Amino acid sequence: MLDTPVMIGSVQIKNRLVMPPMRTGKATGGYVTDELVDYYRDRAAYSQPGLIIIEHSYIQRGGEASVNQLSLASDEMTPGHKRLVKAIHACGSRVFLQINHAGSNGIGTLVSASAVTVPLVKDKPLPKPLTVPEIKALEQAYVDAALRGVKAGYDGIEIHCAHSYLLNQFYSPMTNLRTDEYGGSLENRMRFLLETVAAVRAAIGPEMPLAVRLGGADYLPGGSTEEDAVQASRILEDAGIDLLDISGGMCFYTRPDHTEAGYFSSMSEKVRRAVSLPVLLTGGIKTIDDAERMLQEGKGDLIGVGRELLKDAHWGENRA
Repeated sequence: MLDTPVMIGSVQIKNRLVMPPMRTGKATGGYVTDELVDYYRDRAAYSQPGLIIIEHSYIQRGGEASVNQLSLASDEMTPGHKRLVKAIHACGSRVFLQINHAGSNGIGTLVSASAVTVPLVKDKPLPKPLTVPEIKALEQAYVDAALRGVKAGYDGIEIHCAHSYLLNQFYSPMTNLRTDEYGGSLENRMRFLLETVAAVRAAIGPEMPLAVRLGGADYLPGGSTEEDAVQASRILEDAGIDLLDISGGMCFYTRPDHTEAGYFSSMSEKVRRAVSLPVLLTGGIKTIDDAERMLQEGKGDLIGVGRELLKDAHWGENRA
């Protein structure tokens, strides 16, 4: 089942194995480097994932999550991304761009929904709450980065709303204490994300796949829940996205007290039952048997294998 094709919007993916976005620190100064190209080329060539979602690119200076994070914050970055896409395509994998702003969970300008720090990040100053005009400007920055991705030849765009970054800070009730139209109810907390989805969709057109990585549940007291994730997924489906990439919120990409294969699968399974678009499950999947079992049990339509592929480009080479 892992090697059966699947459609994401209008694009066919040759199999259901996905290399999800993972920071490498190989993008010196934000630029695509030879080392970065070789890293992705090796994993596309040997493990043959149907889809690679590139590590997050920051959309604007000040939105960096870490040193040597990949950038699409300016047009000068586009040729490097074009080279990266060409190398991956030559090995037969599709490739999506992931775009992101770190908000208060980064090394740049610390902004967020409210003057609240991310719960599991210590020793950071309070971020500045974004004004509505600043939110609108950032929505355009997401659009600009997405259009650079189109020019670079990516097969799809993924908007990052997980792992305690900016859009996820608006989504989570732990970090969004606003009383305006961007705070309060789940629909209001999703307003920034939904406006960004609409703006990016209008810019890239109806045919290019658009995904959201959704940190659906925080798994922390007072945080978002799996039920929130189900409701949010329905809203995102209605907004016209083509893929739901399910992960953690304020708990980042791990789940407290869970280390089993597919530790977000209780959430992804509920989401999959609630929507008709494909759902990507990641988290703790270490073997081909794990991946096949998650598919057979209906936990997701695609399976992301992260840390194992990060460690070993040959991980998926010998699957039947």
